[in-house]
Amino acid sequence: MIAVLGGLATVVALTVLIGGLIRLALVPFALLFEFRHRGHRADDAPVTDDTIFEEPPFVTVVVPAYNEGVVIDNCLRSIVRSRYDRYEVIAVDDGSSDDTFARMEALAAEFPQITAIRQENAGKGAALNTGIARANGSVVMLVDADGLFGPHTITRMLRGFSDEGVGAVCGNDRPVNLDRIQTRFLALISHLGTGLMRRAMSELHCLPIVSGNIGAFRMDVLEATGPLREDTVGEDLELTWRVYAVGRRVAFAPHALLYAESPSTPRALWKQRVRWARGLLQVTKLHWRMVGNPRYGMFGPFLLYNSFTQIVVPFLQILGALLIAGLMLAGDVSAASLPVNLWGLWQLLIMVGLPLSIVLLLIAVLLDRSPADLRHAWTLPAWPIYSSLMTFVMIKAVWQEVSGAENRWNKLDRTGTVSVGGLVSGEQDPPASS
Repeated sequence: MIAVLGGLATVVALTVLIGGLIRLALVPFALLFEFRHRGHRADDAPVTDDTIFEEPPFVTVVVPAYNEGVVIDNCLRSIVRSRYDRYEVIAVDDGSSDDTFARMEALAAEFPQITAIRQENAGKGAALNTGIARANGSVVMLVDADGLFGPHTITRMLRGFSDEGVGAVCGNDRPVNLDRIQTRFLALISHLGTGLMRRAMSELHCLPIVSGNIGAFRMDVLEATGPLREDTVGEDLELTWRVYAVGRRVAFAPHALLYAESPSTPRALWKQRVRWARGLLQVTKLHWRMVGNPRYGMFGPFLLYNSFTQIVVPFLQILGALLIAGLMLAGDVSAASLPVNLWGLWQLLIMVGLPLSIVLLLIAVLLDRSPADLRHAWTLPAWPIYSSLMTFVMIKAVWQEVSGAENRWNKLDRTGTVSVGGLVSGEQDPPASS
């Protein structure tokens, strides 16, 4: 029995190590992406250069909001300070109980580019659909209400539409509230996703999500996909998969920066990650035929890998921990009696996995041109704790889905903290480093 338990734990350990090596294998594609985009156009160059547009497109920015009175002013003012001049802003209040809509109306009276709309509370997806239905642009940007634009964010997003195959563009969102240990830690490790993985996935034509913080869609693609679903907590993920389903792909625009709030408390972080995980479960259930399907190019096989690592691996990790605990509780088991030198394998994971993670993080930070963010490196001892807690996120999400828990927007409680210079004044684009 002990041999069986040890063997199972060994399989789990090898699975974790192989996953890390696969991520390492994606680094060349991130570097290739950076090499191919190293000569990006200056902000004052026409957006028709190296894009699909024959003339500068009219852009609609849709901002859904629910009880966002603390942040909505800064968000909308940052958009209207854009240097790009062919745009409109449609702000949709989703039945807020605070002064969100009153603030929207006041800004709409001040700036003719802004239209304020109020609807009964129906959820984020419904608010986005309301805004899209009123859009006049050939390109629609979907932006969260805590997002802060730089003067050239719209221009840089448009440059992501480099060929007809690109149906949507994902911007580069960064944390703006760097006033706590947790948010500084998240600001640093977020480069792994935004700096490294999004570049690699874009290069491989399988970027799986257009960030809800900042994404741009061609209107003709939105007409082909149909409206956002209102019965899922992962409406941004679900829409992205439908972009691939209609034969288009998603590109990454690393220089199109938008700063938004990260969860500032452990409880808020837990709720956000559970919502993300549940959204993945719901979207995978809705589009299971796409998973592993080569009809969708690289995206189909990638979904098979992604489903395994995001949904299955957390259960394997917990199983592995329980098996190790069972071996230790056996009492009369020595390290020498364990099969396949189990403890040596786990020591190898520590010796290889930790340096590998640090190297990947350094590469990601450099790709994002944010070396100053390494000043937050003192928070990295929280990484093992964070990773361990995040393992249980999918377990909670599965429980919610199986038990039929209500779908909720579950938005973060905003603080209004802005720790990045140049954002509120709008005098210039913020530095790449946060």
